[in-house]
Amino acid sequence: MDVVDALLMGLLQGLTEYLPVSSSGHLTIASHFFGIEGEANLTFTVAVHVATVLSTLVVLWKDVVWIFKGLFDFHYPGMNESRRYVLNILVSMIPIGIVGVFFKDYVEDIFGSGLLIVGICMLFTALLLAFSYYASPRQKESLSVRDAFIIGLSQACAVLPGLSRSGTTIATGLLLGNDKSMLARFSFLMVIPPILGEALLDVMKGISGGMQAVSGSIGLLPLAVGFIAAFLSGCLACKGMINIVKKGKLVYFAVYCAVVGTALIVHQCFLTV
Repeated sequence: MDVVDALLMGLLQGLTEYLPVSSSGHLTIASHFFGIEGEANLTFTVAVHVATVLSTLVVLWKDVVWIFKGLFDFHYPGMNESRRYVLNILVSMIPIGIVGVFFKDYVEDIFGSGLLIVGICMLFTALLLAFSYYASPRQKESLSVRDAFIIGLSQACAVLPGLSRSGTTIATGLLLGNDKSMLARFSFLMVIPPILGEALLDVMKGISGGMQAVSGSIGLLPLAVGFIAAFLSGCLACKGMINIVKKGKLVYFAVYCAVVGTALIVHQCFLTV
């Protein structure tokens, strides 16, 4: 991977992590056409995902401060709003944690299975976004623990390349009748612990095998360029996506996912020799 490839893929990750079009699907597409496979691809993917986590912390820093203030407010020993919010995040992590512990190898195999699975999953993303746009569930005042777990289940399903994590979790929350503005923030914050956990495991793996083995196949400069590009574009996309969800414009992304998904399926089934 050269610096230009890393720059383009970093920008792609930062933008598509928050927009409901599947960052993993787009990275798989880019990796396919750039010829980036194997360990180098996995290492780069983890790095740019950590970059977007940092962009989330920067954009939503007020929410993060509010969470920690309430969490460590020892003058109030009961279940305040911040602690309830943390509880919901922890509950939402259960499904993705199970997938990460017991099905990690299967997920990695799926990521290497080609563009057909990406195209199919993008069509599912399109259907889910369109369905959440036209559905009119009864609105709720707050996010319940049950809803947090169901949203967590949708996040676990979204490990498939092409199935948008933000799109799936936000659409699921909308179908459950939750507030649009709150959902966007919850969707972005709930992914922070799983991504950081995955990054920590990757670093520990690199330490056990030698750090050169982790970065040597891709190069430190391209890795740094991709990281910075993902962080900066992620900051812009995170702010934009919150406004998009408030305005209820997810249906436009459904059209995009349907077009790209159909194009990938046609390409793989009829144009690939």
